[in-house]
Amino acid sequence: MKLKSFIYLFIITLFVASCSNTKYLPKGELLYVGAKIKIEGDSVPKNEKSILKDELESILRPLPNSSILGLRPKLWIYNITKTDKQKGIKHFFNKKFGQAPVYFSKVNLDYNVQLIENRLDNRGFFKGKAYADSTAKRKRATAIYTVKPNFQYKIREVKFPTDSSKLGLAVAETKETTFFKAGEPYDLDKIKAERTRIDAKLKEQGFFYFGPDYLLIQVDSTVGKHQVDLIMKVKNETPQPAKNVYNIGKIYVFPDYSLGDDSIQRNTDSLYKYKDLIVVDPKKKYKPQVFDRALQFNQGDIYNRTDHNLSLNRLVNVGTFKFVKNEFRTSDSLNSVLDAYYYLTPLPKKSIRLELLGKTNSANYTGSEVNLNWTNRNTFRGAEQLTITAFAGLETQVSGQNGGNNVMRFGGDASLIWPKFMVPFVKLKSVSAFTPKTVATLGFEYQNRTNLYSLNTFRGSFGYLWKENIRKEHSLKVTEITYTNSSNVSEEYLLKAKNDLSLQRVIDDQLIFGPSYSYTYTTTGEAQKKNTFYYKGQVDLAGNIAGLINKGDVLNGDTSRIFGVPFSQYLKIENDFRHYLKLGAKSTIASRVITGFGYAYANSSQLPFIKQFFIGGTNSLRGFRARSIGPGSYEQVIDPNSFLPDQSGDIKLELNSEYRYDFTSIFKGALFVDAGNIWLLNNDPEKPGATFSKQFISELAVDAGAGLRLDLSFLILRLDLGFPIRKPYLPKGDRWVFNDIKFGDKAWRKENLVFNLAIGYPF
Repeated sequence: MKLKSFIYLFIITLFVASCSNTKYLPKGELLYVGAKIKIEGDSVPKNEKSILKDELESILRPLPNSSILGLRPKLWIYNITKTDKQKGIKHFFNKKFGQAPVYFSKVNLDYNVQLIENRLDNRGFFKGKAYADSTAKRKRATAIYTVKPNFQYKIREVKFPTDSSKLGLAVAETKETTFFKAGEPYDLDKIKAERTRIDAKLKEQGFFYFGPDYLLIQVDSTVGKHQVDLIMKVKNETPQPAKNVYNIGKIYVFPDYSLGDDSIQRNTDSLYKYKDLIVVDPKKKYKPQVFDRALQFNQGDIYNRTDHNLSLNRLVNVGTFKFVKNEFRTSDSLNSVLDAYYYLTPLPKKSIRLELLGKTNSANYTGSEVNLNWTNRNTFRGAEQLTITAFAGLETQVSGQNGGNNVMRFGGDASLIWPKFMVPFVKLKSVSAFTPKTVATLGFEYQNRTNLYSLNTFRGSFGYLWKENIRKEHSLKVTEITYTNSSNVSEEYLLKAKNDLSLQRVIDDQLIFGPSYSYTYTTTGEAQKKNTFYYKGQVDLAGNIAGLINKGDVLNGDTSRIFGVPFSQYLKIENDFRHYLKLGAKSTIASRVITGFGYAYANSSQLPFIKQFFIGGTNSLRGFRARSIGPGSYEQVIDPNSFLPDQSGDIKLELNSEYRYDFTSIFKGALFVDAGNIWLLNNDPEKPGATFSKQFISELAVDAGAGLRLDLSFLILRLDLGFPIRKPYLPKGDRWVFNDIKFGDKAWRKENLVFNLAIGYPF
């Protein structure tokens, strides 16, 4: 009851505070609260009136103060924190979270009428009229616009040029992919887009100096029946260079170009030739193959925009150059020939960087890490990037299984990246806008879990990374080797491991090697879209080649070893699908589905511990403690005087959804629901109910909660508070626990409320 009373009091206070905004108005001023548009007449079908109304409302200016359910909290904050000082807490809140009032005196009704009538003409409602009025009540003013559109004109026919000139024929050939369709409404925006489309097509055919402004689309509205003919023409004043098709002539590359010393860098005294390239590199800093792989033009090719952009993108993606500048100049000696010049400003060859990181992981460990990175960006003169990193960190578990067992880590990594495919005896060439990469890594990590054990991990890999386009990315690790052994195992842990094989496997020596492949598809970078997606699928194979040579059968007691260590043999598949639905400028529904399946065979009876699936925690089921759920309906026995083992499985299903709302540019909120569980593939007598079965849906854990996010651009701090609403380890029929929720009960809160502190969004 106290909580309900507080909520009611908060809502009433916010409402009263919002209503009080008008008392801050200067004498004679009214607060502008928005505009209404009324569309009269039968010229617009009923199902299209709302669309036209929304479009016309979107162009009106100024915009009123933002509101939530009719309240204007930003305006209220502005009013109560208004100050003449240029610093201090009031000034900070006023500028960051407040919004200045929009006065009705600033609304130009006649100007908005002109905007409406212009938009009507642009959308084919020729000679439509609009009239403005206003109403005021309790010091709040609303603008009212009455719109009387005429019948909308539709396209009857589109006529392209019929002359036999090279340019005229090229324009006519674009007819098949025109944006214009007979019967569709006239639209000025579509006319502009059509000119841009044709220009893009012509750029692919060598018309380097052509531009959209050289195209004229005449509108003939005299054909009757509210129809128009569109007549495409090349303007008579189009200059001759815009009518010519250009070929590529000489190609110059300046790989040590300085923005501050232009004249010296254009000096061609120290140039040398490689294939079709003329390279000006006095100190021979780069092998010419770097530029030959990146540049898509050859001498004599017809200019096209695709190869132009591909060349620039690939030079940028080499990772060695800070700035990439390009220009084409008409040849002094040849007609219709362009000489290409590429000016590349290199990054410093060597650099050292010290980083202090804040980080969280899937086990709810939060802490900091110090990284020292040394980089050589042109190791062997082929734009190879060598990075050597030393790191050390300390992490503590928040709302996890083992809050008292902190983790201390230190180690080092070395990686070497070649900006090409390194394949023996085979020459591969990528035509993507992104430079393919060959990556080799080598690393070591020491990890100490306080009072439990220490792990020494050695790892190495060799593989390829390449992008088809901005959406699709591939990663193939031809081989990835991981060797782990343990030390400093505590007596407490050894005692518990005697009765729990899963704990013993954590500290057993592990040898994992084999290929892996992942594919990523994403449209999340396309911010203008209402629906965006992210998908990552990964396949992981281990021990198969070694298994063919040294055939093991662990189930029959025959385990093959390499250097005295059993090697793992398994297949693992993971899928991560995310969907983001924009509900408006400030709200989004984000959803995620994760599936995972692992199958150990031959030389292994179970996936290695570091490759198994876990669920629960900061980036997973936020209403349950990290790695505490499952497998299946199994409930672990809690010993308050000992640590709790992480629960792992061979199969995973997880579903998450959250509603996100931006209160301000910095403060953002969320309401979320999570569901999921893990299961074992094979029966484990020590864990009843852990095996995957047809009843898996009834074994899903479900939680709900709310979160607050502090977005500082360079850092996103996330605070989520979750609680369970379905517990899979309870008896069937009793797993939904809605009736047990008691926010006012201290004992319930202690047992069920889970606080998650994390950096970054969960998905």
